[in-house]
Amino acid sequence: MRTMPTTTDTGSAEFAANREAFEGLVATLRERLEFAIRGGKGRERSIERHLGRGKVMVRDRIDLVIDDDTPFLEFSTLSGFGQYGDAAPGGGIVTGIGLVHQIPFVFIANDATVKGGSLTPIAIKKHVRAQEIAEENQIGVIYLVDSGGAFLPLQDEIFPDKDHFGGSFYRQARMSAQGLPQISVVLGGCTAGGAYVPALSDEVIMVEGIGRIFLGGPPIVKAALGEVIDPDDLGGAELHTKVSGVSDYIASSEQEAYGRLREIVETTNQRRIDDRQGWIDWVEPRPPLHPPEEIYGIISADDRIPWDSAEVIARLVDGSEFAPFKPDWGTSIHCGFARVWGHRVGVIANNGIIFAESALKAAHFIELCEQRRIPLLFLQNTTGYMVGKDSEEAGIAKHGAKMVAAVANATVPKYTVLIGGSYGAGNYGMCGRGFAPRFLFAWPNSRIATMAPNTAETVLSDIRLAGMKGADTTPEEIADIKAEIRGQFETQSDPYHATSRLWDDGLIDPVHTRDALGLCLALAARQNEPAPGPGIVYRM
Repeated sequence: MRTMPTTTDTGSAEFAANREAFEGLVATLRERLEFAIRGGKGRERSIERHLGRGKVMVRDRIDLVIDDDTPFLEFSTLSGFGQYGDAAPGGGIVTGIGLVHQIPFVFIANDATVKGGSLTPIAIKKHVRAQEIAEENQIGVIYLVDSGGAFLPLQDEIFPDKDHFGGSFYRQARMSAQGLPQISVVLGGCTAGGAYVPALSDEVIMVEGIGRIFLGGPPIVKAALGEVIDPDDLGGAELHTKVSGVSDYIASSEQEAYGRLREIVETTNQRRIDDRQGWIDWVEPRPPLHPPEEIYGIISADDRIPWDSAEVIARLVDGSEFAPFKPDWGTSIHCGFARVWGHRVGVIANNGIIFAESALKAAHFIELCEQRRIPLLFLQNTTGYMVGKDSEEAGIAKHGAKMVAAVANATVPKYTVLIGGSYGAGNYGMCGRGFAPRFLFAWPNSRIATMAPNTAETVLSDIRLAGMKGADTTPEEIADIKAEIRGQFETQSDPYHATSRLWDDGLIDPVHTRDALGLCLALAARQNEPAPGPGIVYRM
């Protein structure tokens, strides 16, 4: 593969201005991540009570379990951001992937300092998404349970539907049946439906003095039976380990419990993570020749000014080497082969609008990767498919549909990063959330909506004003209508609005993108090769 040249002038005033603007976005991202980890209304007292009981903070718990000096890829840290009056940072749950004896596990850990660990709607969605990741990547799950159960004021958004709390039990049972270990450490309350998380686990550890499991807590027992009982006598570690058998092991402290947990993991038959093995073509990895930090200066501070995604590719892939596919045709999309942390990937990256020939080129390339069993990496920065008379005559709807169909039917692992705009059907053709990429990450400059705010302002204000035809509309009223529409789309396309609702698996710093993708590809490599589709490549 050829080394990619770069045309970026890192000494220019434009580069410096772009870099300064993007560094501001990254600083905001870091501040909001810190808020999710430490902040929240009234949370200081909850943290004091938590630590006063001798308990360990949720991310420190995970750190005590995973191998030393290994990464933890956390999902959707900013879920719930701006929702629930900012009183449920992270949704009150931490999820992600870590290594235990070099075996990858998904962690689902309640944060008892957020609403007592009770489950908000976004917490349930985050829990279920983590299980989906575990099942698709064939990874076991470790549950660190410290929860007050469902957040009852919002029970209708938590309890009855397909992907509500019951769906998490369904997935847990099915993963266990597939031989994917389901292991629970009970570090606090497991009440009502929450009792089924450990009960459905393959093995359970309870920590004496703080871990409790009961379908109905002392208040319910008193109301239903008139029976007054101590929480430990009703559902403590001693009872469930030595009498009921709900728990398999008792630990006198959290630290002892995590040691036992690591012992259990050693007895499982799960594959270790090893970049040198697996079905994905692999060579010794090399860093990019061009520093990833330069991405800050490449991305235009003004999103109306285009920039070349090839410059981003050169700062993500091994050795900055890229073998382009059809480089002289359909140039609004870059397609080609590269490596990320040694793993071969097929890269599809936007340069703005997707034209008919770009859609055909991408569809052809996706089919090549499917035939050759090469994972796909989509780098989204598009306003969508081209519109207008010429495009319609050229069959943009038909050719765009071919690209969409190729993405939908690809069986190789797919990964998506939103590196800029993600608008309209371009989101679908570039493997947005609805097309089930294994992981979808976003950068803090990204935007996602049916259309850009300036386009929406024009389209929707014209429609609304047409409906008001005949009414006496002043210029001020027209300006107010346009401002309202623009404001709505600017708010709803904001990356924090998206990540709060789990439209991605996390907002990340561009500098960390290569490492995150490397871990994700290593997870796929340790699996059995997915069954191929029809494998027909034809020149669309």
